Amino acid sequence: MFVFNHFNYNVLDLEKSIKFYEEALGLKEVRRKTSPSEGEWILVYLGDGKTGFSLELTWLRDRKEPYNLGENEFHLAVEADDYEAAYKKHKEMGCICFENPDMGIYFISDPDNYWIEIIPPKK
Repeated sequence: MFVFNHFNYNVLDLEKSIKFYEEALGLKEVRRKTSPSEGEWILVYLGDGKTGFSLELTWLRDRKEPYNLGENEFHLAVEADDYEAAYKKHKEMGCICFENPDMGIYFISDPDNYWIEIIPPKK
């Protein structure tokens, strides 16, 4: 038996990413790990406060160049309890990167250009 635990994104600016995920999705830091050898890396786990699933943000001290995200065909998906309010907020934040009205979804991109799918509540 396996259950989902977390998903990882590697980020260049940890504080900027934490701020984005808190503002855009209401995610909060639930735990943090720092390398024992001179802060080579930091792992920050963000949670929604409702499920045990978390988003792990990995920061590597020596990484300066953007990560190669291919064609952004992989993504994280979250359900918005108030889809219209979420859409309005994300539009105001300027982070909507793709819309698919026929499917009733849209995507936002984070500071490192990872895509997050926003879906309405299941009916």
